[in-house]
Amino acid sequence: MVEWRYIARGMRPVPEPMATPFVWTTACSGSLVLVIAFDLLGALDRTGLALAALSVLAALVGTLGRFVAAPGTALLCWALLNVFAAHPTGELSWAGHRDPGWVACLLAAALIGTAAARVRYARAAYRRITPFDGTA
Repeated sequence: MVEWRYIARGMRPVPEPMATPFVWTTACSGSLVLVIAFDLLGALDRTGLALAALSVLAALVGTLGRFVAAPGTALLCWALLNVFAAHPTGELSWAGHRDPGWVACLLAAALIGTAAARVRYARAAYRRITPFDGTA
């Protein structure tokens, strides 16, 4: 008689998030690629579209890191959007009517991505440590 057993029994830890410098490097390089792609497509005059795309990128990158990486991720995405999309190329400035909203949007996206990843990993870890009774 063959008895089936799960090979991976017992408690497994929640996966560790990536290191903050790696998350920031990913955010910076991804933002640069997105801004260049929007520039080549001629879509940088619509900064709302670029902000939406960078918010999605910030949320995706946020799934990789810790909560402390979220503000840096948002600021890096905002800086590349501001330098290459909003004003003449290469000029960093702060527009009081627009930039706080952009930073808040990018920060919220990064925090939502990080929170979603933490909840997903915690749920997976909880399912792994619940006892298997063998009746299923």
